[in-house]
Amino acid sequence: MSSSSTRANYPTLRGKRVLVTGGASGIGEGLVEAFVAQGARVVFCDIADEAAEALVARLSPGAAHPPLYRRCDLTDVDAVRALVAGAESALGGLDVLVNNAGNDDRHKLEDVTPEYWDDRMAVNLRHLFFAAQAAVPAMRRAGGGVILNFGSISWHLGLKELAVYQTAKAAIEGMTRALARDLGRDRIRVCAVVPGNVQTPRQERWYTPEGEAEIVASQCLDGRIQPSDVAALVLFLASDDARMCTGHNYFIDAGWR
Repeated sequence: MSSSSTRANYPTLRGKRVLVTGGASGIGEGLVEAFVAQGARVVFCDIADEAAEALVARLSPGAAHPPLYRRCDLTDVDAVRALVAGAESALGGLDVLVNNAGNDDRHKLEDVTPEYWDDRMAVNLRHLFFAAQAAVPAMRRAGGGVILNFGSISWHLGLKELAVYQTAKAAIEGMTRALARDLGRDRIRVCAVVPGNVQTPRQERWYTPEGEAEIVASQCLDGRIQPSDVAALVLFLASDDARMCTGHNYFIDAGWR
């Protein structure tokens, strides 16, 4: 994530108390870096300890508020609740929750068992709801807040071998609409961020150079989406500049069709 002066600066994010799930690598790493660069106070969780600790070491020098890492298995609802409570305690409140964590492992229809279904829903859907539920009291005490749920372009395109993942990601957009309605009078905004194919080490596992070229050919814009591009959208939605944005999906996909 570039700290170039060409990047937008949001004064209303300075000192904001932010929790990011899945923040150790990929898109999540870009989100943590971007919020720290804005002067926000950030707690992020993951299960990749080595990558998380390396990120903290990289971002801490010179940061107004070095990020704090908390290990959390998001499939454990009690652990999710403890994570949110601990973040509120460490930060002195909670203003922004970024529900980023997920797992897009490919799977064939005939291989899906009830156990696999339940596990994937826990990984890709359930924790978003319970993290939001746990964060709402802190946001009410703060006089408002922002919840940003990460969806996916995949189900809009109907990509192959992702049926369970895409079911979860479609549900996230419905959940976002419902939470925005329920929480709006508490001045809590809820939006969904829908990335296209973002160039991360994980995504490069699934695509050959020829496959990546096909993605770019299907986009309206040339080039590969970077985590910093996603972070730029998230920063705007988390800031007071987006004070009237809620209940909708915001795509960052280079016009992928």
